Amino acid sequence: MTTLAGRTLIISGGSRGIGEAIAVRAARDGANVALLAKTAEPHPKLPGTIHTAARAIEEAGGQALPIVGDVRDDESVASAVARTVEQFGGIDIVVNNASAIDLTPSEHIPMKRYDLMQDINARGTFLLSRTAIPHLRAAVNPHILTLSPPIRLEEKWFTAGHLAYSIAKYSMSLVTVGLAAELRGDGIAVNSLWPRTTIDTAAIRNVVGAELTSRSRTPQIMADAAHAVLTKPSRELTGGFLIDDEVLAAEGVTDLATYRVEPGDGELQLDFWVDPA
Repeated sequence: MTTLAGRTLIISGGSRGIGEAIAVRAARDGANVALLAKTAEPHPKLPGTIHTAARAIEEAGGQALPIVGDVRDDESVASAVARTVEQFGGIDIVVNNASAIDLTPSEHIPMKRYDLMQDINARGTFLLSRTAIPHLRAAVNPHILTLSPPIRLEEKWFTAGHLAYSIAKYSMSLVTVGLAAELRGDGIAVNSLWPRTTIDTAAIRNVVGAELTSRSRTPQIMADAAHAVLTKPSRELTGGFLIDDEVLAAEGVTDLATYRVEPGDGELQLDFWVDPA
């Protein structure tokens, strides 16, 4: 299977950035894409809305279903899954893209921000995945793909000033570990995908540091890597913590120059929880 034509994806937080790029790449194959996101109106610091993303999906050749909702809310997620099934007849793929980031050190981070990251990252990933399981069981090549990192226990990832964020992202990765084991017998693939380098997203520009933009890659590298994963036979690839450039290398793609935000051979910025290739 090398195409997502006719497949149905439900993606959390797909209004912009990596989520939108994954959606548009799937749409180029002719996929159906349901987007569950909160951004219905333009934000002064965040480009795009769920509606502009839906237009981009349709312009790329797919069918879009924009659903304004909150991945933290049980009823909102249940309604989104039900609407997706009603519109497209089922669900083949879940992409857990929604994520909150706050790099405030432990001593100073408000617990409200800590709880927000836990609710969106950990609970939201678990909630959307488990709600879609009955429909994934009926799919031909079902996948759950979560944008979360390999779990690294070196001390530097806990003392670099972002313990709360590390806990939240690792919690997403633990969902991958557990669901991969639970659903292996059903033939449902459950994997995580993470970038080697920082990606030019709103999070980088507004939270991590806008100066890193020139040393980042575009969201398209994650979209192409996700496409490669999601077209693999679900019984052959599950429980993996996959890195974008390694996925593409396995597909024979080794020239990554087109993914750079700025052309050249300058040093790229490594993302959290990864080492140089």
